[in-house]
Amino acid sequence: MKNTRRRFLTKSASLAALAVGSTLPNKVDPLDLQRNVLLEGQLVNPVELSKDAGMQFCEAYFSGMNEQKIALTRQMDVLGAVGGINPGMVGLKDIKPWEYEAVAAVSEAWKKVGLTLRVIEGPPALGEKTKLGLSGRDEEIANFITLMKSLARVGIDTICYNWMPVIGWYRTQNDRPGRGGALVTAFDYEAVKNLPPTQYGDVSKETLWKNLEYFLKAVVPEAERAGIKLAMHPDDPQVDSIRGISRIMNTVDSFKRLLELYPSPNNGITMCQGNFALMGDDIPTLIDYFGKRNKIHFVHFRNVRGGKFSFEETFHDEGIIDMYKAMKAYYDIGFRGPIRPDHVPTMAGDSNQYPGYSVIGTLYALGYMRGLTEAIAKSRRS
Repeated sequence: MKNTRRRFLTKSASLAALAVGSTLPNKVDPLDLQRNVLLEGQLVNPVELSKDAGMQFCEAYFSGMNEQKIALTRQMDVLGAVGGINPGMVGLKDIKPWEYEAVAAVSEAWKKVGLTLRVIEGPPALGEKTKLGLSGRDEEIANFITLMKSLARVGIDTICYNWMPVIGWYRTQNDRPGRGGALVTAFDYEAVKNLPPTQYGDVSKETLWKNLEYFLKAVVPEAERAGIKLAMHPDDPQVDSIRGISRIMNTVDSFKRLLELYPSPNNGITMCQGNFALMGDDIPTLIDYFGKRNKIHFVHFRNVRGGKFSFEETFHDEGIIDMYKAMKAYYDIGFRGPIRPDHVPTMAGDSNQYPGYSVIGTLYALGYMRGLTEAIAKSRRS
């Protein structure tokens, strides 16, 4: 009887550790979700006891260390940060952002405010030279490899990057009135289709694919050695070109081609739901497809309305995506990696200085996400 009680207490302590969430791996075999244990006389799944169903809830800090947002997300127990490496934010001069000194200092700065920098989104050392195949790309790629090694040394294992040279994230309106007067971002292709080419002229899809393959062949082997997960973000918007610059990461088939260019556990995707939905695909189905292949390294949890030529962002609880089914799909495939809300409306009383990243809108989105994960996890016990 004593031995049985001792085993029970030991198992209970282990489950309590799981509930903290820090010991959970980023991925889990979906079969593990079925291996329940006995706790207080009831079969319980360890994942259901962990915070946010084991997923790593994060928030984006692209405008720097916003003290109000940091305080509020800490109060919500959302302790993951997503951002870049800016040596200036930690008082460093003449230090490149891919160098270990800069990476270590920025990572430590986040720890001092109670957060953990989990994902580098918009990495330094990856720009037009690499994506357009210009002179100097080998040096740029070498700096990117240095960045990966530096990140690995401080325990950051995910990079969200894109293949949109010259013109990246693009909107034609950043203050469209949405529900209740909230401000949302929007895109209308009619407003940009006749704009003149950039200084780079016409850039073909073939050129971009060739340069992407060159990049992957140089970088993925190093990512494997460093333990870095590369998470390609879709083109946003998903049109075929803007001002002569083609876009290639704008269909599901393109992402399948990406993964085939260099098959590797480290070569994966950012499941940015809004972009994939605007491609015309069913989000839960895509989560299942890419998730069962362990290719989802990072998630942007967002909702939209419209099609790729004309769309607007929405609150998480409206739009074309069934968010419950999407979150359920992440749970079912055993996703435990970083996930953050994206492109939230700017709500009353908040600044629209950074469209899509309203502090109040973010809080609403995080609460919505947490409610979904709790409901889904608990439904497995009913």
